[in-house]
Amino acid sequence: MGHKNATSDTVKMRNDDKPAILHICLSTGWGGLEMYPSRMGKEFVAHGYRVFGLATENSRVANAMTDAGMEVFTVSKKSALFGTTLIALNRWLKARNVQIVHCHKSGDILISALLNLLQPRFTVFTEHMGVKRPKKDIYHRWVYRHVDQVLSISNETYQRNIKALPVPTDKIERLWLGTYIENKTFSEATRPHILADEYGLAHDTRFIGSVGRICDGKGQADLLAGFELIADAYPDTHLVLIGGLNGDEGADIAFSEALQTQANASPFASRIHLAGYRSNVSTLLEEMQIVCLPYWNEAFGLTAIEAMAQNCAIVVSDTGALPEILEDTGVYCKPQDPASIAEALKQYLDDSTLLATNAKNAYQRALTHFSMLGHADNLEQIYLRGVAAKNA
Repeated sequence: MGHKNATSDTVKMRNDDKPAILHICLSTGWGGLEMYPSRMGKEFVAHGYRVFGLATENSRVANAMTDAGMEVFTVSKKSALFGTTLIALNRWLKARNVQIVHCHKSGDILISALLNLLQPRFTVFTEHMGVKRPKKDIYHRWVYRHVDQVLSISNETYQRNIKALPVPTDKIERLWLGTYIENKTFSEATRPHILADEYGLAHDTRFIGSVGRICDGKGQADLLAGFELIADAYPDTHLVLIGGLNGDEGADIAFSEALQTQANASPFASRIHLAGYRSNVSTLLEEMQIVCLPYWNEAFGLTAIEAMAQNCAIVVSDTGALPEILEDTGVYCKPQDPASIAEALKQYLDDSTLLATNAKNAYQRALTHFSMLGHADNLEQIYLRGVAAKNA
């Protein structure tokens, strides 16, 4: 095990009047779920909270937590916590007066339940994935008995959680996720041209883009096939797929290899760009005129609100939580249906007024409902309310 970042002396000097928070995320992957603890950690550190992390050593999660200003307790693997290391972790938390434990993967709730046996704390579980099978057997009833609050990231997942989880309905709440949104004016004159310059293209190239983990469920192969159906008719369009292509970047390796083969074999290969993992996604989204997310059954759609925040015209699947997020500010397609995806893209390519109107309205909807500041404020109220009830 290891400890990263702030020393305990530093910890004691900072805002002891606010409850300290532990985020548990022992995943070794890297996607929206894994990014969330460090994003929220950074927000709460900035607001004077003491925020800590429990993560797998040398994982991207652990490194992101450290970069966010969190002190991190690391273990080689989850099973290392089933013994004396759990006792050491509890001592570590007591020394820092941690009162809130926030879990992000269902498999990590067991750790919070075991910690709760040693010392009760207000325990939150953000259900990021959307439960698809009932979890009401003896094991899950025991584990979830130690969860004080389940946060569902959409109405879609809220309904699933009500049906599937062994938790009273008054302990399940919907809390939409948030993203960083600048209050700014968008124009062609200020549109960045990073991709155009990288690929040696004219600045008036129309980019159709998608961002997400490279895997079946994000629909990149379907989008590529849909693009091929319209590429001849719109020669100024290019397709850009952003997402790590390797296993350590979260990709499904077999799918990634098949997608690369599909792209290379396409008659439009010179206009299809597998951009890999990028750290400047928000800037690249601003360069894209159309963002297409033909996800199969999304629990929320973090990329959707990130694209909304960058004034993009958006095509999304008509399933999962995406219709809830976009409402009437997007164009809809059938997932796993290249022809439907192609027709949805054509609506924007043929109608510049629709494109501009939807982009503007989606941006305004993001400002109103999906800001990171608003999300953090709501989460803070849940934390404080829960700690008060726990200590009553």
